[in-house]
Amino acid sequence: MRIRSVCVLLAVCLLSACSGGGGFFKAYEYEEEMYLSLDGTATLYVNSSIPALNALRGTSFDTDPDTLPDRQAVTAYFTSPNTEVTRLTLSRRSNRRFVHVRIDVKRIEALSQAAPFAWSAYSFKRDGDLFYYKQSVGLAAGKDVGQVGWRGDEIVAFRMHLPSKIAYHNAGADNLLRGNILVWEQPLQDRLRSTPLAIDARMETQSILYRTIALFASTFVVVAVLFVLLIWWVLRRGAKPAKV
Repeated sequence: MRIRSVCVLLAVCLLSACSGGGGFFKAYEYEEEMYLSLDGTATLYVNSSIPALNALRGTSFDTDPDTLPDRQAVTAYFTSPNTEVTRLTLSRRSNRRFVHVRIDVKRIEALSQAAPFAWSAYSFKRDGDLFYYKQSVGLAAGKDVGQVGWRGDEIVAFRMHLPSKIAYHNAGADNLLRGNILVWEQPLQDRLRSTPLAIDARMETQSILYRTIALFASTFVVVAVLFVLLIWWVLRRGAKPAKV
């Protein structure tokens, strides 16, 4: 009985932690997650509830939780000459429909020309030994979407996976989170009021992948040389004539 009680307590704690807020897993109402490359391309994931997408970006998708979002209309909305939708999935949480869109971005500095991202100004340039990434998130649509079940504690996030060692960022003391990941958060209500958000990150010019491959290659060469020397030493000892 004691073991069972402990298990129940752990399960309750886990469910509480995963339910959003300050737990292990935060349930964002709207999130842009970018995997940036040093050549200026990117893969961008947008995870958003339908009501948040309507309120923040001014779309008019059906917010009825019992109605599946129009996949073709969502794909068309996120498609532009600079952006290509490569995957779209749907989910449901807190009686709201969510879309999860994977987008290939051809040039990050032109991303603001696509309607879903026109609220931001983007800059990505090299200056000396560093790349500078800046994003200014400005005006939201502020569209009234009625009662959709928001409690007032919903969060908007802008998450970045940077390709090289980070020299500077303004994401706050809780970052870096894991590896080269930075997160800027804002209450949904602030984003609806168009409270400005400035994103600033600077990184080195050599990618972590390149460094990893170079380290692996150099390690392999060292091991190979040592192996050859070991074989040479064994053969040399075996070639010595026996003493009479």
